[in-house]
Amino acid sequence: MIKKICVFALFGALISCNQDTKLALNYTKGEAFGTTFSIQFIATKEIDLSKGYDSIITVINHSMSTYINDSDISRINKGDSNVIVDEHFKKVFTASEEIFRATSGAFDPTIGVLVNAWDFGPKGKIIALDSLKIDSLLLTVGLDKVTLKENTIIKNNPNTFIDFNSLAKGYAVDVFAEFLEEKNIENYLVEIGGEIRGKGSNLVKKKPWRIGVEDPNFDGDQSYSKVIELRDQAMATSGSYRKFKLDQEGNRYAHIINTKTGYPHKSNLLSVSILAETCMIADAYATALMSMGLEKSKAFLKNHPELQVYFIYEDHNKELKTLAINRFPEN
Repeated sequence: MIKKICVFALFGALISCNQDTKLALNYTKGEAFGTTFSIQFIATKEIDLSKGYDSIITVINHSMSTYINDSDISRINKGDSNVIVDEHFKKVFTASEEIFRATSGAFDPTIGVLVNAWDFGPKGKIIALDSLKIDSLLLTVGLDKVTLKENTIIKNNPNTFIDFNSLAKGYAVDVFAEFLEEKNIENYLVEIGGEIRGKGSNLVKKKPWRIGVEDPNFDGDQSYSKVIELRDQAMATSGSYRKFKLDQEGNRYAHIINTKTGYPHKSNLLSVSILAETCMIADAYATALMSMGLEKSKAFLKNHPELQVYFIYEDHNKELKTLAINRFPEN
């Protein structure tokens, strides 16, 4: 699925203190879910919440990590129909169903089997798959082939492979945020692999939380030409410029598979950044809109004003263009 490491947070010192108001900026960073995370929050003193963070990571990994052989999702993918899924799994699955229906299948956590088959690993030439193999794999694709019933997962096709990578990091951001709020922390910024959620402001610096949208650089360099203030919202970005392959004519194909045809498609859409109430929703819809492409996304967003969206795309002259929809903030 799409790897999303396209947003950065503008941090100050790791831990600083404002003597006038006696506030401390607590900062923690580490590794989780195959990427990095960082959490900062304002409190009246330095507080170590690392054990709580570790517990959240462990529980979510056990529920939904496809990289852990005995996780719930791995056991389900192997055909174990007796797995009792936890509340985390149920929340992500239910949200996936809703977004799958809302996007007419453009968002589909079962498409990963075809992404893997097309082998969007190291950059190189794209090699066409046999149409019979694609047709065979397509028989396993479709979240409508999967049902959550009485805390268990039922698959119509035993070979259907579920992968929540396209929204699980966003969901984990929300879980961290809710954990902080349970501690009565009202000013925080949580980031996992570029997905981010903030509340309140940086009271130590007396400034709002500020985040940057990464420019689509195909050479792997990082630069940020757009910086916005994040106010009680979450933001996620999906991009097609880090994983892609070229065909014999030099056309660039992103690692985004058409869920109807099973084939990767050319797209002039390079990245989608979304502001939403929760990071899981922003994460999932960023993936969905990348799959839809620019024109279909614009039509879709007319009926979804709750999603604030920023597109970066190439025009017919291969020049970079941007488009903000539904009140996505200016710099």
